[in-house]
Amino acid sequence: MLRFFVLCTLALASRADIAEEDDVLVLKKSNFEEALKAHPNILVEFYAPWCGHCKALVPEYAKAASTLKAEGSDIRLAKVDATEEADLAQEFGVRGYPTIKFFKGGDKDSPKEYSAGRQADDIVNWLKKRTGPAATTLGEVAQAESLIADNEVAVIGFFKDVESEGAKAFLKAAEALDDVPFGITSDDAVFSKFEVSKDAVVLFKKFDEGRNTFDGELNKADLLSFIKGNQLPLVIEFTEQTAPKIFGGEIKSHILMFVPKAASDFNDKMSEFKKAAEGFKGKILFIFIDSEVDDNQRILEFFGLKKEECPAIRLITLEDEMTKYRPESEAITAENIIAFCTLFTEGKLKPHLMSQDIPEDWDKNPVKVLVGKNFEEIVFDPKKNVFVEFYAPWCGHCKQLEPIWTKLGEKYKESSDIVVAKMDSTANENEAVKVHSFPTLKFFPAGDDRKVIDYNGERTLEGFSKFLESGGKEGGAPAGEDEEEEADVSTPGVGTESSTISPTVVVNAHCSCCRVYQPLP
Repeated sequence: MLRFFVLCTLALASRADIAEEDDVLVLKKSNFEEALKAHPNILVEFYAPWCGHCKALVPEYAKAASTLKAEGSDIRLAKVDATEEADLAQEFGVRGYPTIKFFKGGDKDSPKEYSAGRQADDIVNWLKKRTGPAATTLGEVAQAESLIADNEVAVIGFFKDVESEGAKAFLKAAEALDDVPFGITSDDAVFSKFEVSKDAVVLFKKFDEGRNTFDGELNKADLLSFIKGNQLPLVIEFTEQTAPKIFGGEIKSHILMFVPKAASDFNDKMSEFKKAAEGFKGKILFIFIDSEVDDNQRILEFFGLKKEECPAIRLITLEDEMTKYRPESEAITAENIIAFCTLFTEGKLKPHLMSQDIPEDWDKNPVKVLVGKNFEEIVFDPKKNVFVEFYAPWCGHCKQLEPIWTKLGEKYKESSDIVVAKMDSTANENEAVKVHSFPTLKFFPAGDDRKVIDYNGERTLEGFSKFLESGGKEGGAPAGEDEEEEADVSTPGVGTESSTISPTVVVNAHCSCCRVYQPLP
């Protein structure tokens, strides 16, 4: 008996070592295994104290933890300071902050990556989907009303026979979506309450029309298309919380209205924007971005805009290559926006490529300065071998590379056929090269075939020199075949905290903090 008492006391003491902050477990290497034993289903956030995205997540993460705890759920939320617990971070492949992983059934070897939004409801719904049925059985009206009232969006399948083929297709669709709660019912009272007379799937939402009823063939693919097409507002504000839904959807053409929310005519602009959106539902996603928010300034910069130039409209496609478009008229009216979007859907718009003016002294220094207007002429000169750094002024990796790149320019400044150059890709674009991360290094060898070679070697003077002397063979690869380099997650401010607006923060491709308006792969 004494031995049993001692063991119980030790177990309780061990469990007591797991501190909590706002219902979130605080984990370290010393108590991680114990946490998995005590809480088999646990979501763990690996964070850095200085990370802006981690700070933004704190209240929503705590709210989700408190919600689950209040419900008596066996699912717990936890966090690990990855800058202090480097061994844990390395063990679980943490490459950026925040990284969020779900450990189900105490399984330490194969945690699942969290893949939903950053709001409390998103987190709770995702976890419930991972641990419970794909759709909650709704046996009475109160349950259905609660599901609808507690969620921004909810989908209910009304089936007289829950074993029917239509019901099975509905459940398959429910299993495929983590960020929307599903319910299923065969109860006559629920049918009557929501005025449903036959088998149906209804999406309930707290915006726009309020509800949408599926009217197609009951199969998984069509149901998913219906839900994804209706789960977002007609016009959605871009925030860190909404980004996963914006980028995770199937609509890859986005029209953006940059406008200060505090402006006196904000509601008027929104009214015009919404009117235009009605005719392009399911084709173009209409998004507005508060141009006064500090975190949105890089997005403005990416589109060649300044706060003083807003309100403004831009359109972008997020296919294999991002392409941007600018309307001829800056007047924000439904008529102008509809005309602009119609030209886009008909394939009649030309891409908008930014360019600064050519500096008078662009070729005075060893490293030549390229802009959009002189890019083609310089890099595709058939008599020159041109090595270009595509950079962003705010990029930490670019700043680290600058002295080496300057030395490289000095080394070859007397060369008759080698040109070392740089281009600020936040202000200049060209059709030949699409830049997705910074710095991007590309070599344009002499000749008439417009060949482009990516540089993948060491970022040293010696590495660059060998590359140039070998004609782009040593350390190079055909454009598009470069491997992504991981940034060091141990150095705050150097490619670690992601300032991207992507849904999942992963540090790769020479620093994801240098990525802008695109989802990470």
